[in-house]
Amino acid sequence: MTGKTRAEKTMVRFAFVIIALIACQPASAQYYTRGHIIDDLLQGVSWLRCSVGQRWEAENARCIGEAVRLNYDEIEQAIEQANAQLGGTWRLPTEEELSQLVCKTCPPPMIDADLFPDTAAEPYWTSDKNWIAPRNRWSVNFMTGESYGRFFPEQRLAVRLVSERAPRP
Repeated sequence: MTGKTRAEKTMVRFAFVIIALIACQPASAQYYTRGHIIDDLLQGVSWLRCSVGQRWEAENARCIGEAVRLNYDEIEQAIEQANAQLGGTWRLPTEEELSQLVCKTCPPPMIDADLFPDTAAEPYWTSDKNWIAPRNRWSVNFMTGESYGRFFPEQRLAVRLVSERAPRP
């Protein structure tokens, strides 16, 4: 018997349809937008759409104001304020988490501007220490799309906060 049964042919077609659907899934299917918060379904975290120092403007779906550059001492204060004002438990992202936001095909800033509008094309702090040079911290640069472990905690960089589970508005 060289031919396939009708059921086998149907199963093969079904498998091809599923594979095609997965392959054609847009990158943004990873994200769910809730106003000023983006839920990252793949990483299991929620992001603030705006950098620290900016404010979400719902009418125009953008961030207004300038991103503030903070040193590590000031970041702790910003996190306390975010937790008090927004609820939840906000924190600095790890280098791995923040690197996942880099869009290699986007012009600087190398991040999806629809999801994260008005992002500064510059380095952003992560929570990770450089294990080779423990005094230094890792950053992700949205100008180049690269990670660097060369910044000292006293230096001022932009900040984007993340939460394990963002509060519902």
